[in-house]
Amino acid sequence: MQELPDCLYEGNQPALITPSSPTPNHSLYLSNLDDHHFLRFSIKYLYLFQKSPSSQTLKDSLSRVLVDYYPLAGRIKVSDVSAKLEVDCNGEGAVFAEAFMDITCQEFLEHSPKPNKSWRKLLFKVQAPSFLEIPPLVIQVTHLRCGGMILCTAINHCLCDGIGTSQFLHAWAHANNTNASLLVQPFHSRHMLDPRDPPRVTHSHPGFTRTTVEKTSTNFNICKYLQSQPLAPTTLTFTPSLILRLKKTCAPSLKCTTFEALAAHTWCSWARSLDLPLTMQVKLLFSVNMRKKLSPELPQGYYGNGFVLACAESKVQDLVSGNIYHVVKLVQDAKARITDGYVRSTIDLLEDKTVKTDVSCSLVISQWAKLGLEELDFGGGKPMYTGSLTSDIYCLFLPVAGNLDAIKVQVSLPEDVVKRLEYYMVKFLDGKDKEEDHSLA
Repeated sequence: MQELPDCLYEGNQPALITPSSPTPNHSLYLSNLDDHHFLRFSIKYLYLFQKSPSSQTLKDSLSRVLVDYYPLAGRIKVSDVSAKLEVDCNGEGAVFAEAFMDITCQEFLEHSPKPNKSWRKLLFKVQAPSFLEIPPLVIQVTHLRCGGMILCTAINHCLCDGIGTSQFLHAWAHANNTNASLLVQPFHSRHMLDPRDPPRVTHSHPGFTRTTVEKTSTNFNICKYLQSQPLAPTTLTFTPSLILRLKKTCAPSLKCTTFEALAAHTWCSWARSLDLPLTMQVKLLFSVNMRKKLSPELPQGYYGNGFVLACAESKVQDLVSGNIYHVVKLVQDAKARITDGYVRSTIDLLEDKTVKTDVSCSLVISQWAKLGLEELDFGGGKPMYTGSLTSDIYCLFLPVAGNLDAIKVQVSLPEDVVKRLEYYMVKFLDGKDKEEDHSLA
């Protein structure tokens, strides 16, 4: 894997892109699902395009779309009244940097096929005292020698979830290609997700229950263990035929979705690769879109955080036994628990600001594969590559350019653990066709 060349910036960089016409000036309330510590980071995407529109066109269309998505041109602040986060919708603008890199699209794909430290130079680093003081929307367009471009975006997760981020990016692309009004208008208000008065925690929420770690216990903090050492990213691509074969390990007695089968398989492989104590209790946390699970449903165009984390729990020995049927059932049961009542209970639970997501002994999976990101088109065609700018110990399910039914599984682990994870992820093939998809090898 080769180091990317440096980005060359010309003139005064970056620019601030403000809405092209006046926008409401007020404070936007953020819901408890927006305003909790687990989301204090930016969602950072990278797209590789074979053709690059002019930077001025991109800036102009961004300026127009920020009239509709005006909170993204504002600034995050802490409310004087409640100490909650809110958005000061002041129209200060989004950060837009423009650069040139002496590389072609093909060279990027060949020499830098997965996230690495040199990718960080593809997104302008805003100097700020704290994360909350970084503007909610940061963009860099990097023009390539071949006429292509790499587009990197960082969107504050407190304002948008993956669905909302995709909605905004498609709105920007739409504005870049036409002067027609947006097909879906953004819905800004978060008050449909207000806590009840008084708050009522009516369900158990194991995803927020910290495992007690005693000196005599076999448990240890996996998250801290992983973050204490150098990590190597791995990306494994599951083609439709591989996914079908994985599902057949559960069939015919159990029908399951692609996500359920792949999440269960990844959780089992993760537990095996870490060589955890058999009696240890571990969790799988995964995002579930709850927009249509509420009564009434969230309005079309809601781009705030409209997901909750489902939680499956198991002893390690039940994950490594080879019985994926049992693990898929755990995932399905965790999904089934996400009801209107469960979501309302979660919102009320998060009124207590001491509650935190329990990542100590958990694998966290975020589903990015069905957000339509691979369909993004600014006028020069769909991306040749789309994915995360960075790799983390959290696991991402990503789309594959040109193959809507394939899924990339991306996660970072210590190098020796990565090798074991890759081995266990393909073990279900029993050595017969491991060369079917070279990215699995």
